[in-house]
Amino acid sequence: MNVSKDGAGSGSTGRRITEKLSADALRERTGRDWDDWFSVLDAWDATRHTHTEIATHLRTEHGMDGWYAQSVTVGYEQERGLRQVGQSSTGDWRTSASRTVAAPAERVLAAFTDPALRGDWLPDAGLILRTHRPARSLTADFADSGAATGRLAVRVTALPDGRTQLGLAHEKLAGAEAVATYRAFWKDRLNVLKALLEQPGPS
Repeated sequence: MNVSKDGAGSGSTGRRITEKLSADALRERTGRDWDDWFSVLDAWDATRHTHTEIATHLRTEHGMDGWYAQSVTVGYEQERGLRQVGQSSTGDWRTSASRTVAAPAERVLAAFTDPALRGDWLPDAGLILRTHRPARSLTADFADSGAATGRLAVRVTALPDGRTQLGLAHEKLAGAEAVATYRAFWKDRLNVLKALLEQPGPS
């Protein structure tokens, strides 16, 4: 695995959503901060409900926007020990990464599907494609150094200025340690990919 020494195996699974979305920002958009929403959900006995039920309750009973309903639900589940950072509501472990690359969407996605191009930035990995929509998205089984290591979902979006937004999710990981490892791994590899695709062509 080609992870830089600064990140190899030493990172955490990431920050809790309560660290990413401040209490003040949440209060401004929803009328309550984290502690207030946690109290509301405790009074509703939210620990006895599923992720979907909690998010639906916040939308229908409290008029919360869908994105904030999901965010508060995740924050509550993390705070009450119902899930860890990097863990989905179903218990699966995942991490994600994104980059904006100064290259066409078709070429950015081809960096995953073309073995020769992929070898320039992801040399020890193998992909078995499941779905592929050129210049749009793909899903694939991921093998790291020959060992099956979860599944990738990659989406590219062409931007008006000619650049491409790349989003990658690495799902079905083994646990928190794998989440931390691959969070660092993809940060490093996507930086290499970005530099590779943005190299000036021959004059």
